Amino acid sequence: MSMSMSKSNISLSLSLSHTAVSPTPHLRFPNAHRNHPMSILRHLKRRRFTAIAAALRQDTTVWTPAPLSSVLPAADSLFHVTVDVSDSPDLVSSHASAGQYLQLRLPDFAKPSFLAIASPPSLAAARGQFEFLVKSVPGSTAELLCGLKKGDFVELTPAMGRGFDIDRVSPPDAYPTIIIFATGSGISPIRSLIESGFSADMRSDVRLYYGARNLQRMAYQDRFKEWESTGVKIFPVLSQPDNNWTGETGYVQAAFARAKKIYSPQSTGAVLCGQKQMTEEVTSILVADGVSSEKILKNF
Repeated sequence: MSMSMSKSNISLSLSLSHTAVSPTPHLRFPNAHRNHPMSILRHLKRRRFTAIAAALRQDTTVWTPAPLSSVLPAADSLFHVTVDVSDSPDLVSSHASAGQYLQLRLPDFAKPSFLAIASPPSLAAARGQFEFLVKSVPGSTAELLCGLKKGDFVELTPAMGRGFDIDRVSPPDAYPTIIIFATGSGISPIRSLIESGFSADMRSDVRLYYGARNLQRMAYQDRFKEWESTGVKIFPVLSQPDNNWTGETGYVQAAFARAKKIYSPQSTGAVLCGQKQMTEEVTSILVADGVSSEKILKNF
């Protein structure tokens, strides 16, 4: 680690030195009245500050290599990816709350991908693993990641963000109703929340509205019984179901609008993760019904 930081410092020093002495014979100032020496000096200072800030942002990201434990299909276009972080205690300790995320990149592919951690923090502490639900998007880092195999290395940043601030809807007797909304791979941090535990069994009304195109694209169906045993009632919502489907149809926000059943807005909390349109429309419905926006939790 010390060698890595030393190289980073050298690289940064070289970058900043180059920025400081780089000649600027081709600078153009479109407005002639701004070509006063003080204006030019201020412009150069802004350019220099921008370059330095960019270099600092780039070089302060800490990347840790870690091997893949497995890459398995989870649903159509979705993959269950497990990374072994047992030799990286700093990564393990960084995952403290459900809903946190990190950046992942491949050694030969510079563009990183932001991924929510699907496993609860207890899994990293007990077994040294991070689990992700990854959607394979053509041409992306995620697509390349889903094509890797056990033993291949990726690079991770520490976990970021505060996650879901469940303290805002605690204690459970004060907030007996918690309504959870997820679409597509947005179920990933929701899994972390449910399996971390948020006293669902001590609340009288905990619902999960989980939307997908069809059952073939719905991940974690094998975990539904376990989740329901903790006190979470699950409502799958399919936008394009087959003819045999008898459950909720359409979009998550529409299914919730049909059901509603918010008996006490002041004692209701919500957790949202998924498509922007869904989160915005659900938030509008909840706030219109009297639920405080402070009690609507998101992880970004």
